[in-house]
Amino acid sequence: MAVIVTELMGHRLELETRPELFSPGRADRGTLAMLSCTHFFPGMKVLDLGCGSGLVGILAARCCGEENVIMSDIDPLAVETARQNAARNGVGGVRAVVSDGLSGIDEAGFDLILSNPPYQSDFAVAKHFIEKGFNRLKLGGTMLMVTKRRDWYRNKLRAIFGGVRIHEIDGYFVFEAEKRDGRYANRKNP
Repeated sequence: MAVIVTELMGHRLELETRPELFSPGRADRGTLAMLSCTHFFPGMKVLDLGCGSGLVGILAARCCGEENVIMSDIDPLAVETARQNAARNGVGGVRAVVSDGLSGIDEAGFDLILSNPPYQSDFAVAKHFIEKGFNRLKLGGTMLMVTKRRDWYRNKLRAIFGGVRIHEIDGYFVFEAEKRDGRYANRKNP
């Protein structure tokens, strides 16, 4: 078990990590790239999709209020670690849930969904995150994702959201897509 200490957006965070979890020795560079494109405001409703040890969700809770943030991961160990880290960082009221993608999350109307999806495998997880995430955002809400792959994500986000901004940072692509309509952009009307 290691402890990561970092300062982000004026908040000092201390997180315990575990060898079995993503990026156990340090704050992931892709996640940091995504956070550099993120703006949190008090009262924003935020979903940290695939929370790992909780860095993104805990930072969001410190900025937006713990009652406005949900952290989720398919791995129960990740969720338990994120819960412990939330308490360690003074936001123990943040909700952390075991969920396969969005299947275990009933809430909708998110202002912001952030994710560093597993992009080394096939695109099934990312496809689920993007399509189901779109449905959980409020109009004007934003999805931010970070990967090392550009084309598939750009095309998928454009097809669903109707457009996407891409930021290249430190060898990563940060995708920023805003929900401007209640329907998928590529859905044909009958």
